[in-house]
Amino acid sequence: MSGFIAGLCVAVLPLLAAGFWLGRRTARSESLGGLGTPVEHATFQTLHTASLAAPPLRAGLTEETAGRSARRLRTLLGTDALCLTDQETVLAWDGVGEHHRTEVMARLAGALETGRGEAFRLDCFEPDCPLRWAVVAPLTVDDRVHGALVACAPRESAVLVRAAGEVARWVSVQLELADLDQSRTRLIEAEIKALRAQISPHFIFNSLAVIASFVRTDPERARELLLEFADFIRYSFRRHGDFTTLADELHAIDHYLALVRARFGDRLSVTLQIAPEVLPVALPFLCLQPLVENAVKHGLEGKTDKSHISITAQDAGAEALVVIEDNGTGMDPDRLRRILAGEVSPSGGIGLSNVDDRLRQVYGDDYGLVIETAVGAGMKITARLPKYQPGVHSAARLPRQ
Repeated sequence: MSGFIAGLCVAVLPLLAAGFWLGRRTARSESLGGLGTPVEHATFQTLHTASLAAPPLRAGLTEETAGRSARRLRTLLGTDALCLTDQETVLAWDGVGEHHRTEVMARLAGALETGRGEAFRLDCFEPDCPLRWAVVAPLTVDDRVHGALVACAPRESAVLVRAAGEVARWVSVQLELADLDQSRTRLIEAEIKALRAQISPHFIFNSLAVIASFVRTDPERARELLLEFADFIRYSFRRHGDFTTLADELHAIDHYLALVRARFGDRLSVTLQIAPEVLPVALPFLCLQPLVENAVKHGLEGKTDKSHISITAQDAGAEALVVIEDNGTGMDPDRLRRILAGEVSPSGGIGLSNVDDRLRQVYGDDYGLVIETAVGAGMKITARLPKYQPGVHSAARLPRQ
């Protein structure tokens, strides 16, 4: 959290400085329609313009994102022209004098290599071109130069040099946030892959063995189970977004439990109590199925009598409350704590730490799993899911093939 606050300060303070500079340039003695002093008005305009320039940059530095943000950045600096470059080419040019593209790129070698800003005179023989000077401010992320912001003006200006440097620092922060977003996406994808890898090979082999056992004695039953198996595997290995709906997750769980019940028969009973109004709630993909698999494992492992699993999903105002409970062998609470902390192998708790981590990453630390257990006392897992969370949107449901 401290890193985020520091990054926010780095992102905002340069803009306030640029706003103050613009305010000094445009200041008039009279007030502006109740918006305060000219300096305050200019600062507001600066922050508003920056807010419009930021979203494209959060997708990284590309020709498309540079083109969408260059005009806003030129407005921030009030220059005749501005361009954004990567290490090799001009990505976007906004304003007059675009014929200087080649010259500007040729003069950037030193700044891109050293990461230091500089200013140089432009050679121009066009009588109508107002550009005579260029100010270069490198764009750096993690001490690596990704490109440059180049502001072009009719004359050399120390104020423009400083302002361009501040705006370049702000752009660099946006690019760093883009890197963090991409890292987060890669982390989520890696966790989903890890979770898929945890789908027990024994479950797959046992499911196929159960299906095979019905082929001769009950072909229709074998066909039904084969469809359940295919739908469960298809859902588990789909490549269609990071989030799903509670309805789709429960549908996959139903396929899974149909295969488990076919194998264990009367030894396992399951009850479901689902409130219809929570079915559209979005949640991380493969978030509940591992919890049910954990309940099956602990509900049947080491027991000869019947096991019971209950799954409930209730409407709790702004949240959906999902509870998965079994009457199995339970677990030592200290061992559970160490599993969730990643201190020991999760072999005794399939996917628990993975699901807990993903819930905290998506919703915050207040939304981790709440687990009640003791040796011989079964296990009760509670997950709270906000009905709405910015950035959490389920993908469209895949058609059955």
